[in-house]
Amino acid sequence: MTDGRFAGHRLDGRVALVTGGSRGLGREMVLAFAEAGADVVVASRKLDRCEEVAAEVREATGRRALAVSCHMGDWAAQDTLVERVYEEFGRCDVLVNNAGMSPLYDSLETISEELYDKVMAVNLKGPFRLTTLVASRMARGDGGSVINISSTASAKPSVAELPYGAAKAGLNLLTLGFAQAYGPKVRVNAIMCGPFLTDISKAWDMKAAEEKFRRYPLGRAGRPEEIVGTALYLAGEMSSYTTGTVVPVDGGQALSR
Repeated sequence: MTDGRFAGHRLDGRVALVTGGSRGLGREMVLAFAEAGADVVVASRKLDRCEEVAAEVREATGRRALAVSCHMGDWAAQDTLVERVYEEFGRCDVLVNNAGMSPLYDSLETISEELYDKVMAVNLKGPFRLTTLVASRMARGDGGSVINISSTASAKPSVAELPYGAAKAGLNLLTLGFAQAYGPKVRVNAIMCGPFLTDISKAWDMKAAEEKFRRYPLGRAGRPEEIVGTALYLAGEMSSYTTGTVVPVDGGQALSR
């Protein structure tokens, strides 16, 4: 049962597809969309994790939830994912391109072609293909909302995440281009995320990270559930006149020195 805390952002009767939906920010958005009334598709590489989140959705909200294994770096896999969604639900009203990867490396010159290509494939190629498939159907139907999950690395890259930042900068550009391509029935926006304390943060040097976070106006990293408000806003009718926008959710990182 839901507690009504998303009453101003209802998604009743809608279907939301979230890539990278089995953990971290993706899981938080899946659960929030379901609590707001949407049926959900949880897509990620590992089917067992997707099934766990789908079961969690059903138990907590009673909404329908479909788990699909999909590698976002695989072009053809996006076609299969979309067919599964439309076979199960007949529609998709919200697409969240959340799946991403940013592997660690020793130095820029040690980055292999394989690593570089994987980063570009998951963070840029996959969202490009999936958006073209889903947004084109949205445009022919009742419309919808596409939300790209970007990163502050796209605007303030560090040496430790340069390929990732470049891919996310490309995703920002796609956000603007897709908004033009699929409007007026489809809105396309991005959330430019700062650091969030998801499982990825376990690999951080937390002492150094916390020193950096203290320079932000909010003085800390984000909690995973703090992505939900912006995601619900962009998914629903409250943002009906918002498209082609990249919204920072970064604790004020852009203002830090």
